Amino acid sequence: MKLLLIDVGNTQTVVGLDEDGETTTWRLSTQAHRTDDEYRLLLASLLDGRADGVDGAALSSVVPPATIALRGAIAGVAGVEPVVVGPGTRTAMSLRVDNPREVGADRIVNALGAIERFGAPVVTVDFGTATTVDLVGTEGEYRGGAIAPGLTIAADALVDATAALRRVDLIAPIRAVGHNTVEAIQSGLVFGYAGLVDGLIGRILVEFGRDDVPLVATGGLASVVVPHCSHAITLDPQLTLRGLRVVWERNH
Repeated sequence: MKLLLIDVGNTQTVVGLDEDGETTTWRLSTQAHRTDDEYRLLLASLLDGRADGVDGAALSSVVPPATIALRGAIAGVAGVEPVVVGPGTRTAMSLRVDNPREVGADRIVNALGAIERFGAPVVTVDFGTATTVDLVGTEGEYRGGAIAPGLTIAADALVDATAALRRVDLIAPIRAVGHNTVEAIQSGLVFGYAGLVDGLIGRILVEFGRDDVPLVATGGLASVVVPHCSHAITLDPQLTLRGLRVVWERNH
């Protein structure tokens, strides 16, 4: 089975080619106004002839113009109509929130990928443009979660709103008490976000009434923050693509 799996976030787009469970991935910057033709050229270049024999495709996107352009590009390059995650898409997962239509496709797909790997209940953390922490209940139902500004957004806002601070590499410093401005900013960002995630997970688990729930994290900056969290969180860079494969299977 060969599947083309694409997740479009506000900042980055992840393209995956899943061949019998072995997935090759590429990361692109998300540009909302790329045309259908531009996406066709990009996909053809990335796949480099491997689009032949694609059995299906699944797409999750939080950028509507990209969704429209990619639908045509996928059909043109791979010759298949993608399953697009959204209202009406079969997921076999109930959304126990006030307004299910407001839940981002990425959060739904992450939840499905987490259930596929860990079962339910499970908590997912996504370090993307926003940092999200979401709960899947005992029966595999999506219960909602928390949304915070992403680490990169926080770093950019800090620099843009101050006169003397500058951008730094998003890596952990050697100490929490920074001995210079660079270390101090890195401490506030990396260790600060580790504390934010730990705090949200702790509150969610208290409300849920269990503390033995698996925790899984994904997203471009997960590997920077997760090692400094006090909770035991499993890193899964392909969590979203795993969920997209589940979506495709449940719609075929």
